Amino acid sequence: MSADRLSATFAALADPTRRAILARLASGETSVTELAAPFDMSLPAVTKHLKVLQRAGLITQGRQAQWRPCKLEAKPLRDVSDWVEQYRQFWEQRLDRLEEYLRELQAQEKKE
Repeated sequence: MSADRLSATFAALADPTRRAILARLASGETSVTELAAPFDMSLPAVTKHLKVLQRAGLITQGRQAQWRPCKLEAKPLRDVSDWVEQYRQFWEQRLDRLEEYLRELQAQEKKE
C-alpha cells in the first residue's frame, strides 16, 4: 500500500465521528440519514465526514432510487492492520525480552 493511501486512511480514522460512522457501517449498509441520526450535527456536516471516508476508500455510496446507501469497504482497514502488525511483532519481542530481564532480576534478588 502506498504511504499516501495509508496516510489518507489514518487521517480519516483520526476523527471520532468518522470512527463511529464506520462502527455503524460494520453492521451493514445504511442511509446517510440513518448514519446522521445519533450525531448532534447537521446532515451537511455528516456528509462532509462521509466524503472524507470515501476519499480514503473506507466507504462507498450507492444509489438506489432516492436511497443512497453507504457501505463499509474493508481493504483500507486491512492495509492498516497489516502495517500495524509489523510493529505489534516488534513490541511483543521487546516485551518478551523485558520479561526475561525482570525474571533475571527477581532471581538475583532471591539469591541475595
